This record gives sequence, structure tokens and C-alpha cells, in this order.
Amino acid sequence: MAKVRIKNMMFYGFHGVYEYEREQGQKFFIDIEVETKDDSAAEADDPVNAVQSATMYAIIRDTVENKRFMLLQALGYHVNQEILKAMPVAKSSTIVIRKPSVPIAGPLDCVEVEVSTCREDLTE
Repeated sequence: MAKVRIKNMMFYGFHGVYEYEREQGQKFFIDIEVETKDDSAAEADDPVNAVQSATMYAIIRDTVENKRFMLLQALGYHVNQEILKAMPVAKSSTIVIRKPSVPIAGPLDCVEVEVSTCREDLTE
């Protein structure tokens, strides 16, 4: 099995519990890791059946920039579902979402959420 990762992507989205967060928006930083079911693409050196990083990026960008969620967990869950549906070779998807501007009274870098989804967890 292989793991394909994209690290520290930055998108502007409109996610948060508070209405002003969903109206004003902010930057989100995202890592993704997709694990393959087997090594068939690597063994055959066949990009057709491989995990496509450009497809992963496009799914994440579309979801973060064009949808709105109150919870980062919901955003991560939705991205993982879309990636697994788009890539039959994928066994699991793990996304890490960092939100630097949060309504917490205290110094911090960001709030970070990690969501993992296996193919068996797909909703149809």
C-alpha cells in the first residue's frame, strides 16, 4: 500500500459555528493523506489507477471554497467522502484542517481537527 499526501494547502472558506465566521470567511490550512488498497498502480507504474493528487486538490478546493459548514469535523468528513467516491483505489482518507482565527480568548496558533474515513464508512 502507498500513502499519498499533500501538505499545508491554503484555501479561503466560510466555516464556523458563528454566523460572522460563515459570512466573513478566513484562511484554512489543510493536509490530506490517502492510503491505497493495494500496490497495483505502483507495480504497473500505471497512473490511470493511481491516487491522483490533482484530483485530491480539486475536491478539497471545491469543498472548502464553495460549501459552508458549522463544524470543521463536518467539512473533513465531507471531503473524505468525496475523495473516496472519486478514487476507487483509495482505502482510506485522513484530513487535517487548521483554523488560525478562532473565537477563543487566549493566545494560540490554531485549532486543528483530524478526520479519518475508511472505504467501509462511505455513505451512499
